[in-house]
Amino acid sequence: MTIAEAQAIVDKWINSTGVRYFNELTNTAMLMEEVGEVARIMARQYGEQSFKKSDEEVNLADEMADVLFVLICLANQTGIDLTDALTKNLDKKTKRDSERHKNNEKLK
Repeated sequence: MTIAEAQAIVDKWINSTGVRYFNELTNTAMLMEEVGEVARIMARQYGEQSFKKSDEEVNLADEMADVLFVLICLANQTGIDLTDALTKNLDKKTKRDSERHKNNEKLK
């Protein structure tokens, strides 16, 4: 699935199953909540924190998909073409960082 297809699928789902989009502020808060859930798993799975009994059924892929879903909702609501935005962002990073990371001693 392309990014554009994902945006269309989410929009169709929201307008049928979801009834309507939550407002932008609500979705921004929801995005932060979902990112926090990813961070919680990362801290326990790859960091020093241990899992709690209530964390036994965590699913990192599902939580990342939740982040992506809400981000796509926000893009749809604000008229952002994520394919175009990502293409431009990668171009910016390529121009800005073309030598920066190659010359970073910390990455060698």
